[in-house]
Amino acid sequence: MNSKTHIVTEEEEKLRLDTLLATRFPELSRTYFQQLIDRQLVLVNGKQVKKRIHLRSADEIEIQFVLSPEISLEPEEIPLDILYEDEELLVINKPAGLVVHPGAGHSSGTLVNGLLFHCKQLKAAESLRPGIVHRLDKGTSGLLVAAKNEEAQMKLSTLFANRQVHKEYLAICISNPGNRLIDQPIGRHPVRRKEMTILKERGREAQTETHSLVHNGELSLVRLIPKTGRTHQLRVHLKSIRAPILGDPVYGNHYLNKKYGLTHQLLHAEILRFVHPISGEKVEFKAPIPEDMQKIIDSIIR
Repeated sequence: MNSKTHIVTEEEEKLRLDTLLATRFPELSRTYFQQLIDRQLVLVNGKQVKKRIHLRSADEIEIQFVLSPEISLEPEEIPLDILYEDEELLVINKPAGLVVHPGAGHSSGTLVNGLLFHCKQLKAAESLRPGIVHRLDKGTSGLLVAAKNEEAQMKLSTLFANRQVHKEYLAICISNPGNRLIDQPIGRHPVRRKEMTILKERGREAQTETHSLVHNGELSLVRLIPKTGRTHQLRVHLKSIRAPILGDPVYGNHYLNKKYGLTHQLLHAEILRFVHPISGEKVEFKAPIPEDMQKIIDSIIR
């Protein structure tokens, strides 16, 4: 089983447990978390609780993610653009539009379903997210690492958690963010609960380096280096400096998104560098830029 620990923030205080979990993990339903609580797979401060419990700031919630009747993981022959593979892991170039793991509204057709077909040794019955050690938003393209066994998954997860994986993204931004370090804490939006926002008092530390590569007056090609790994971090940070990512349906400019005919953010996870969890060798991977993004890059350069 995959487990996750969450510390209750001040803004989440007094929420019901099942409501908080459904908000914290929007890809999964409130009904799913009610089932986990009833099965005693959710602990608060190490104790079994009822779903109606109201939480306090700094409470520690431990969640064991398991399959439920509403999510049946089946192997599916989904084409995967595999850039590298060995006995322990594989590196995939994820296209924009592909959901990483199953959840509410996406019970099949996900990258995990494709992994189960490709990697016969992965055991779907034991985990909701077999092989997954990090994620990309549905609309984000680029590099995603998946583990092929339990040891690799544990060690890769530790590397990501300890910020020992170097990540670089390319983005097409409206306006020009320039070269800077954005150091703004991020937390759950107090009203639009599926969104993140800058929260000066109660947000979690978040840092992003921006390096503007080329600018044509309206759009810019930008290299982004996240120093932390918060949900929607790059998208929220760029919005906060009035240089949102082109195509972003949540944090972007809807007029320009429509002008360019885009429905997803032009954000691409281009480079990953880390120490291989088993061999100990330093490895680096680079994903080619998607065609739709390359066309706009070419127009900026011209």
